[in-house]
Amino acid sequence: MIINNNPGAAMAARVLGESSSALQKSLSRLSSGSKIASPADDAAGTGVAMKFGAQINRIQAAKDNLGNAISYSQTQDGFLQKIGNALDRMSELAMLAQDETKTNADRNLYDKEFQKLDDFVTAIKAKDFNGISLFSGTTVFTVTTSDSGTTMGGAGVTLTDTPWTSVASSGVTTSSDAATALTNVKIAISMLAGSRADVGANMSRYEAESSALSVQKDNVSAARSRIADVDVAVESANFARQQILVQSGTAMLAQANVLPQSALRLIG
Repeated sequence: MIINNNPGAAMAARVLGESSSALQKSLSRLSSGSKIASPADDAAGTGVAMKFGAQINRIQAAKDNLGNAISYSQTQDGFLQKIGNALDRMSELAMLAQDETKTNADRNLYDKEFQKLDDFVTAIKAKDFNGISLFSGTTVFTVTTSDSGTTMGGAGVTLTDTPWTSVASSGVTTSSDAATALTNVKIAISMLAGSRADVGANMSRYEAESSALSVQKDNVSAARSRIADVDVAVESANFARQQILVQSGTAMLAQANVLPQSALRLIG
């Protein structure tokens, strides 16, 4: 029986300290929802989770870019549809103006509407989306499609070359002018159909890329979750275990501190 040293109490204090530390970590995990309370808990996991987190943010940014590109294309198509309606009416007017039972005075009346519709088409050519021209003649519209910065090019739309310039200079004031105008408008309608097909193809590709990024984001998020997120059920059980160990360790430390007092009985 010894007095100066108390190995039992020292061991009990050490074990109690370890249990208390484990209890604090478990409490931190449960309160934060993160399995990694500090980098020391999982150094490699911390690094991997950090990289996954950055990748998720880049994927979302690429999705946002694609969403803007889809909106850009939808705006293009909306204006092209209105141009198509105008060209349909202009071709109708050009046909009506070729009626030989009408005089040039009658054709001048048709020409008034023809020119106003042409002004409408010309005004649309200058439209933009957030300061970016919709119909500038750009051959490729570049969009990011991945978290690594990979890009793809979409077909551009131009309304500034032939036959648009020919339509702009057309009129239906005479029968021969109306025939020429009809030819120019028909060519413009054919080109417009091709432009709308290009825009539709762009939107289809953008939507497919956005959907693929959504799948990638879900999977990367799941991988990050397995590394960083705490399993509440498992950690709750561990928390209860550490609580019991702390309580029992405290009780045993108290008992270990009492043991040397039995030496007083021998002295007494």
